[in-house]
Amino acid sequence: MPKVILHKNGQPHEGEIKDDGNLVVSAGIKKFPFPHLSYGCGMGKCAKCACIILQGGEHLPAPNWKEKKQLGAHLEKGYRLACQLWLSHDIELSQDGIDPALAAQAAK
Repeated sequence: MPKVILHKNGQPHEGEIKDDGNLVVSAGIKKFPFPHLSYGCGMGKCAKCACIILQGGEHLPAPNWKEKKQLGAHLEKGYRLACQLWLSHDIELSQDGIDPALAAQAAK
């Protein structure tokens, strides 16, 4: 089971997720990373689950078209959409310090 470290509100939250699991799906059924992960639609349309990958990004697939549409140039800064990531390796990510322009877009 992949180990996940989520940084939110200045605090690290550690837990595990089942192999090939999705953070938003897990949070939606009240498992880790609930209640720490911010998310919305779960389908890559709102960007409320945007996060910055700190470690483990080399194990992720290339961004899909939904991430490219929602995140644009932020992809180059290490941003990804948690709802579009199915994890099979350890990962460390953060929802602290999200670009205010991206946060404003997600709030729409």
